[in-house]
Amino acid sequence: MKNILYILTFLGVAFANSQTALDSLLQKENKASVPYITVSELLQKENIVLLDSREKVEYETSHIENAVCVGYDKFKLKKVKKLLPKDKNTPIVVYCSLGIRSEDVGEKLQKAGYKNVYNLYGGIFEWKNQDQTVVDNKGETTENIHTFNEDWSIWLKKGVKIFDKKKSNKDKS
Repeated sequence: MKNILYILTFLGVAFANSQTALDSLLQKENKASVPYITVSELLQKENIVLLDSREKVEYETSHIENAVCVGYDKFKLKKVKKLLPKDKNTPIVVYCSLGIRSEDVGEKLQKAGYKNVYNLYGGIFEWKNQDQTVVDNKGETTENIHTFNEDWSIWLKKGVKIFDKKKSNKDKS
């Protein structure tokens, strides 16, 4: 019984430390200009538009079901606007690997007048870490997650890590 308590305490501390580390990273990399939405909050939402702001190869490896790939490096607001509802009050959730690139895309949507734009806290990594499913470019459930590069892959705790070994941590995730 005592060993079980030690194990549970260790797991609780480990989880708390990983969340604190992610909080620190996001505070360092982001301006918090786009409000975060957690995985559990997103699961409660209905009638949302889900935008994946990762690159096409990342999206094709896996994405959250019903998400639309809008990219990051080649993001074009004019093109994306055609995919969005005319009602600028429609909730829009943008995600990437961790929530860094998605903040930039979210800011562009806010500047274009969209009122309910959210950034998925922890991105697709947190989605998968919380045992949510992802699909590949064929719409089939997969465990593969494109982690952008080896450095950023430390944030993915569940699933199979896929990354380009040539990319460095200096690139945004």
